[in-house]
Amino acid sequence: MSDSNNSSNSNNVNVRRATNAPTTVVSARPVVLPAPGRGEDLQVAVSAPATGGELPVVVFSHGFGASMKDYAPLADFWAAQGFVVLQPTHLDSRTLGLPAEDPRTPRIWRFRIEDLKRVLDGLDVLEASVPGLGGRVDRGRIAVAGHSWGAQTASTLLGARVLDAGGVPGEAMSDPRVKAGVLLALTGLGDDLTPFAAEHFSFMRPSFDTMTAPALVVAGDHDRSALSTRGPDWFTDPYTHSPGSKSLLTLFEAEHSLGGIYGYEAAATTDESPARVALIQELSSAFLRSALYPEDTSWKAASTALDEDPTPLGKLQHK
Repeated sequence: MSDSNNSSNSNNVNVRRATNAPTTVVSARPVVLPAPGRGEDLQVAVSAPATGGELPVVVFSHGFGASMKDYAPLADFWAAQGFVVLQPTHLDSRTLGLPAEDPRTPRIWRFRIEDLKRVLDGLDVLEASVPGLGGRVDRGRIAVAGHSWGAQTASTLLGARVLDAGGVPGEAMSDPRVKAGVLLALTGLGDDLTPFAAEHFSFMRPSFDTMTAPALVVAGDHDRSALSTRGPDWFTDPYTHSPGSKSLLTLFEAEHSLGGIYGYEAAATTDESPARVALIQELSSAFLRSALYPEDTSWKAASTALDEDPTPLGKLQHK
């Protein structure tokens, strides 16, 4: 990966990371959790630092068509920073090849939410899958994260709900075990869907009114969705329309892949920028650390560093 722009930012990020000693990460995949009624058992990737105790947890939901094998730039970094990262493969993954006419297709959005909860229910099995991980996981410090459709999936555990055809909020699916979240390129309100999207993706009518859990929302100011009649500001709706403690990171010139979070040299990346990915790594890790440990000052320090950067890659807002 290469990036000819913002070299000073990239160097700054590298300096900050170089101050940390390399961390050995151990992983296992697939770890299979029984999933009656799903049609497929749930496959999960588990990544964790090789040492340390009382490790916090991040459950990550991938975007449409991806799998537990994707988003290595995030999973690898978070694990190296001391998190246990759990990545389920949802039914829409290209690795499973579910045909469009499959009767489960209209309900995949619900299966996705159930997948995340099944991961939390299966922590004992997942913890035992990695040699030496047993007894080192802090069950009281759990966060969710996701990208695109995965961000919508994760947002429901933070309190977001789906509106029915009459605009009435559907079932509340939040999970008290989840304390915070990172929502990457999360789609906005359903009022702005194209006619095609409104007809085929009824679940894309979120309400953020009850998404009260702390969250970092990440949006690209060049992210234009074919599913929306609005521009990139559509992806800021989860921040604007949700209550509680929230932060919004708007990345300059970033498209839907946010610089390359899908994977190293992934073909799906449309706006390759290692510096942008490094910023997301640093800020998301700092946010999660401080959200799960209120006494931790990582988020304050990272926010200040971005605010004071003379040539920033993005801007932060807080409420």
